[in-house]
Amino acid sequence: MLKQQRWVRNAKILAAGAFILAILVLAEGVSTSFAEAREFRIALVLDKGGKDDKSFNSAAFQGSTQAKSELKAFLKYVEATDDNSFEPMLRAFAQKDFDLILSIGVTQKEALKKVAAQFPRQLFAIVDAEVNAPNVSSLLFEEHEGSYLMGAAAALATQTGKIGFIGGMDIPLIRRFQLGFDAGAKKISPSVKVTSNFIGITGDAWNNPAKAKELAVSQFDSGVDVIFSPSGASTSGVFDAAEERQKFAIGVDSNQNWVKPGRILTSMLKRVDKAVYQTCLEASQNKFVAGVKRFGLANEGVDFSVDQYNEKILTVSMRKKLSELKAQIVSGKIKVPDYYSKK
Repeated sequence: MLKQQRWVRNAKILAAGAFILAILVLAEGVSTSFAEAREFRIALVLDKGGKDDKSFNSAAFQGSTQAKSELKAFLKYVEATDDNSFEPMLRAFAQKDFDLILSIGVTQKEALKKVAAQFPRQLFAIVDAEVNAPNVSSLLFEEHEGSYLMGAAAALATQTGKIGFIGGMDIPLIRRFQLGFDAGAKKISPSVKVTSNFIGITGDAWNNPAKAKELAVSQFDSGVDVIFSPSGASTSGVFDAAEERQKFAIGVDSNQNWVKPGRILTSMLKRVDKAVYQTCLEASQNKFVAGVKRFGLANEGVDFSVDQYNEKILTVSMRKKLSELKAQIVSGKIKVPDYYSKK
């Protein structure tokens, strides 16, 4: 009887031990599962134009929002109030261990360079600037190629032989737009006159539609009838002037044809949304690659837009000519001048 009691007691001890071991194994499995299921964390630092600029900030927000939805990621974004806020914003996100931190705009270059060096294990990406660091992906666009097509479109559409360019901040990036625009216009009509202005020399130029409108009205009143304005949120001022003067404007970065239907000749698409989403996807799959990634006409990183809002004013013959020029640029038959190579 005593032996039977001992046997029952030992059996209970063994069963309890097995149960505890099973719980530990299960707990370990759950812990691993939680680790694997940890949501990918994306931080987005926008330029002063903000997510509603209908331009490159809006495109970046769209791409990151797509990543949030499709990757089941967590997204946090901030809008800079001035140039001095970039560095503390980037550093705060790095300290909170976000998996990927995105800087939108060339004016964030120096801030990102400093923060990326301080947080070598964090992943960063920047649009429109090159930061040479092992943890930074630089997303660059061949703006001069797209601008060449915009210059051609303006020259094809003008009735006065006078077209305009209004840049945002006077920096090499926008000079690159300007040079490509001039070259495309001259390709169509060597005698076309191009009037150029810049909104300012500080980051405030990206969000000053009143100044942009003032410059646009002056150009229109001087005989210009088509204006291309790569100027972030300031572009809305040019659109307002085009509507008031019944002239044409050309959109930039996003498809802005809908903003003033019938007044936006076309838009130079700059697929910041596509580049941002692709970078988020690669980082979430542990396939992040540092270095420069270029987006141009050949890989649809830049292009011109046609939809129901502009198909009547960007005629079939115009579209055919723009498509021909695009093919010649991609093939190398046309070499678009690049401001960066002239520095």
